Amino acid sequence: MTHELTLMAVHAHPDDEVLGTGGLLARCAAEGIRTVLVTCTNGEQGDDSGGVKPGEPGHDAAEVAERRLAELRESAGLLGVGHLETLGYRDSGMDGWSANDDPEAFANVPLDEAAGRLAELMERYRPQVVVTYDENGGYGHPDHIQAHRIALAAAGKSGVPDKLYYTAMPRSGMKQMFETIREAGVEIDFDPPDDFGTPDELITSMIDVSAHVDAKRKALQAHASQGENIFLLRLPEEMQQAAFSFESFVRHYCRVEAPDKEEDLFEGLR
Repeated sequence: MTHELTLMAVHAHPDDEVLGTGGLLARCAAEGIRTVLVTCTNGEQGDDSGGVKPGEPGHDAAEVAERRLAELRESAGLLGVGHLETLGYRDSGMDGWSANDDPEAFANVPLDEAAGRLAELMERYRPQVVVTYDENGGYGHPDHIQAHRIALAAAGKSGVPDKLYYTAMPRSGMKQMFETIREAGVEIDFDPPDDFGTPDELITSMIDVSAHVDAKRKALQAHASQGENIFLLRLPEEMQQAAFSFESFVRHYCRVEAPDKEEDLFEGLR
């Protein structure tokens, strides 16, 4: 039985969908590919009004979640996402935060439970391609790591996806970008280590999303409550254009014939 071409992106928090896969989601939607975005948590550990941080007086987790989910819906619309699914788990916070100890936090949810719910979505939508994070969650965030775990478990349990990818940031490209930022005199509060990003030789897929940079930028801006943490929005427009024009992935597995290096995640499926 032939199923409609479908992409499923599995992310941890509202706003995660944009940086690594916003261009991909918009490009696929424009090509007529059905797009499904699964967001695992409500983002309670994000900034509250006025930049109030989690744990500070006045931080209202429930209010933050409501605001961030509204921003997620707006972002998904701007990217042309056809189906938005929210699992509703509680944000675990960054590694080492006290929120890590909450038994209801996503990172503490039994793998079988969360993976079972995601497997049901895979069985419903039948995505040929699934995209999520690598085993380190990109940068060690507990919720990203849990999203990785449940995506792999759900793919195995359902047997649905033909191809599964990890989002990636090419190491050479990240180094060049931060050098350009420093040369431009743009101040950021993040100093990446030399090994930041994915080794270039592991990248299997470079996707040109330059036609969708404007949608990606607007989707990031939709997450206004977290704007302080999205330093790319503070860059000059020409630097944003360069930073947003390509998205990279590492192919974890593939059950169809496809080249080792791809410019389209649906190679072998069209």
